[in-house]
Amino acid sequence: MKVLGVNALFHDPSAALVVDGEVVAAAEEERFSRRKHGKRPVPFAAWELPEQAMRWCLEVGGLTPGELDAVGYSYDPGLSEPIDALGLHDPWDELRQTYADHAPSFLATALPGLDPACVRFVPHHVAHAASAALALTTGDTDVLVLDGRGEATSHLAGRYEGTRLHVLAGQRLPHSLGLAYEDLTEHLGFLRSSDEYKVMALASYGQPRYVDDLTTRIHADGRGGFVTEKVAWEAYAKPRRPGEPWSREHADLAASVQRVLENTILDLARWLHGCTGGRTLALAGGVALNCVANTRLYAESPYAEVLPQPAAGDAGTALGAALALTAEEDVPQPVSGADLGRRFDDDELAEALRTAGWPVEQPADLARTVAECLAQDGVVAWFQGASEFGPRALGQRSLLADPRNPENLERLNAVKGRESFRPVAPMVLAEAAAAIFERGPLPSPHMLFVHDVREEWRQRIPAVVHVDGTARVQ
Repeated sequence: MKVLGVNALFHDPSAALVVDGEVVAAAEEERFSRRKHGKRPVPFAAWELPEQAMRWCLEVGGLTPGELDAVGYSYDPGLSEPIDALGLHDPWDELRQTYADHAPSFLATALPGLDPACVRFVPHHVAHAASAALALTTGDTDVLVLDGRGEATSHLAGRYEGTRLHVLAGQRLPHSLGLAYEDLTEHLGFLRSSDEYKVMALASYGQPRYVDDLTTRIHADGRGGFVTEKVAWEAYAKPRRPGEPWSREHADLAASVQRVLENTILDLARWLHGCTGGRTLALAGGVALNCVANTRLYAESPYAEVLPQPAAGDAGTALGAALALTAEEDVPQPVSGADLGRRFDDDELAEALRTAGWPVEQPADLARTVAECLAQDGVVAWFQGASEFGPRALGQRSLLADPRNPENLERLNAVKGRESFRPVAPMVLAEAAAAIFERGPLPSPHMLFVHDVREEWRQRIPAVVHVDGTARVQ
């Protein structure tokens, strides 16, 4: 079975191709358009299909659109409801719904030869769930999906028995952990639906002083769902304008909401485990990119194994939509890594460098050359193999520097145009990781957990030690 998965309605448009159960390719549109998130996150430009990513996937698979058995679209407009009935205010929602209704014809126009009848709608949270459980495991698996919103819900709790999903709970909008975190992100002067990871980083600088009060407004309900009441953020910290310095009250509010989020997710996981007694928990949805919360799940939940999808955000729903349809006829094969994207051969790389005006050299011993550069406090742009599918740089497209120099944190953040409070991640050999890091799961190849840096190492690798003594290991 040949299935193309497409995510286009919200942010991070993407495409993925699965052939006979094997993931052949997956990529976000931003890798081709060079526009962050593929389109402006708010308001969403709903008419933008991931056309370049779709065509690239078909090219890798050696397929024409007419040879596809199905196209999975990771949103089902038949499950949506009027925005007023959901208790939300979104002036763009009607446009999005109209766009989703017409997705089959839009896709057929973008991919000449595609039969619109091949396009099938996959519920948004089912696509998220499949992206984690069917891509990361082969046995029975519990799954939690948490994000801003899907068609009419913001959450799914369930269990996969083989390739069959049993949904055990969901949370109807307007209650949404993801939207609550987005609201906070905007209040703190960052871009909602884009910069939530900055709030997680800022939280490490604060004290969770408002947890008790906020818990009365945001908490699990004991039935597999949760409550998120509207919060008057200005009662805790004044709004921050983009670009303004952050204050202690901003950091304390971030720390408080982060802790409440973690507590709520833990309660949801405990409820789900109480229903199933499962051993493994797969995670998806944008909230699953919160590596601090993931680490508490690993350390404090009843699950022996916690598996977040590296492309946990909406980009991953393209993969999930393809896998969900594949599972109806084939057995999906697990994916071994996140390197599912575009790759270039040596000639293409050399031509790109020459076009940019850079000299091209091929050292006899690449590893030694790079090591010497790092030892001399250089910064290396490391480019190898296929690009990562998902938001994290995992060694395929990464900037490298010596972690022993504390100034390299500021240098890397400056090169990337990032805020000074944001951490950078250490790369470590799997066999050496346990000697340097503790608390989180090891190996940890996808930067989806935080680990405590052992005391004797904190002064040795200061550039990768966050203010709270942790590191986001890969």
